[in-house]
Amino acid sequence: MRHTFQDKVVSVLTLSYYIYLGSAAFDSRLTGTWSTKSNAVITGPDFYDPVHERFTEPSLTGISYSFTDDGYYEEAYYRAIANQVGVFIAYYAVSSTATNPQCPQGLMQFQHGTYDKADNGSLILTPFAVDGRQLLSTPCKYQNSIYTRWNVTELFQRYEVYTDPYHKMLRLDLYGFDGAPMNPMYLVQATPKMLPTITMNPISTGSKAKSTGSAKSKRSYGEAEVPFNKNAIRRRKEPIDADKWWWIGVGMTALGSIGYLCS
Repeated sequence: MRHTFQDKVVSVLTLSYYIYLGSAAFDSRLTGTWSTKSNAVITGPDFYDPVHERFTEPSLTGISYSFTDDGYYEEAYYRAIANQVGVFIAYYAVSSTATNPQCPQGLMQFQHGTYDKADNGSLILTPFAVDGRQLLSTPCKYQNSIYTRWNVTELFQRYEVYTDPYHKMLRLDLYGFDGAPMNPMYLVQATPKMLPTITMNPISTGSKAKSTGSAKSKRSYGEAEVPFNKNAIRRRKEPIDADKWWWIGVGMTALGSIGYLCS
């Protein structure tokens, strides 16, 4: 039987793929979709729509991670932050000099990519850099939310998967690069609920756009850009100014009283 050049290329690529799977380190115990206690934030299309580049705001804040058994991951973050002066936000980092509790900020983040388990037991999560998105809502400063590209390579010093003795559910504890524990997550479903494990919104280079599931491009910590779809911004209504409406009510009452006395 004669093999064509194309057949040989396919064979070499297939062999290379299985060699890669044999050398990469994954943990099948991570496979599935995990979420913090509220279960309101879940990875997948219900959180982020890559076609229309839009987030769907969950009912409660929370964190969700999904992992596949062949080395892919996805994460979804929704956090409420007190209004900050001099805000710098990049993953966990939030610094400020003053706060205004009457102007809460909302932060939604999505990214996905590949993960690897190091020999020392740590996890390294490498995102598809062009796909990450962040939506920052600051209603007291801007009428529209701020929608940007965003990606951060994550290092978890260690992790634990075990049955929670109180909830009797599988639990995932992740510890940051500095060993600080994250909020515990619980297994939502054994089959991971995820968007496609490829680069979904590639950047054009010249006249051609490249799309690959093994993108390894790196950016500076917390780098953000404006996505192609600049109009994909979740709009918020202006906050109600209670003081203004109170004084309007007082004025209308006074005018009504004067009219009554003069009639």
